Amino acid sequence: MRLTKTALAPLFNEKDIYDRQINLEEYKGKKLLIAFFRHAGCPFCNLRVHALTKVHEELKTKGLEMIFFFESKESVLLRSTFHKEVSPIPLISDPEKEIYAKYGLEESKSASAKSHIKSFVQTAIKAKIAGVPMNMPTEGESLNTIPAEFLVDESLRLKKLHYSKGLTDRLEINVIRKFAADSSIFDQELETA
Repeated sequence: MRLTKTALAPLFNEKDIYDRQINLEEYKGKKLLIAFFRHAGCPFCNLRVHALTKVHEELKTKGLEMIFFFESKESVLLRSTFHKEVSPIPLISDPEKEIYAKYGLEESKSASAKSHIKSFVQTAIKAKIAGVPMNMPTEGESLNTIPAEFLVDESLRLKKLHYSKGLTDRLEINVIRKFAADSSIFDQELETA
């Protein structure tokens, strides 16, 4: 079931692939982007990770932290030089999709198929140019998981929920920048929702 605006972000306390304990409660007082991706070989997701890591330092100076989730096993992520270089951003492996379920992520064969038909070739070319991984899912990974991104304020309230409609549908970087500068920017939107 999808989450609702202004709800508290579901808590988690997990180790990331770098063996650091990531307790959401310890992020109180900070703004946060929590992003859920598909499998480690997904070019759509890896291009997004690439784009977010490029602005990570800029956003961190504005008080915004990031946490990334992948459905791939830790061993799969650790074999990938690309994913290991995402640090210092926590990257959490959730092959059982327990946290995915808490955040209301969904699977959709039709949304995945439409994205692949409409934009896989262009995405594959961009992935090759950017040097990001592009592989078929391995055991337990799904082609049908649909990504989602959440902006969380300093009190751990969900301020912006973005359940993707397709594999290229993500929060605009400028929206994340605005939230990093002022976490109250969505308050008016919440009042009218």
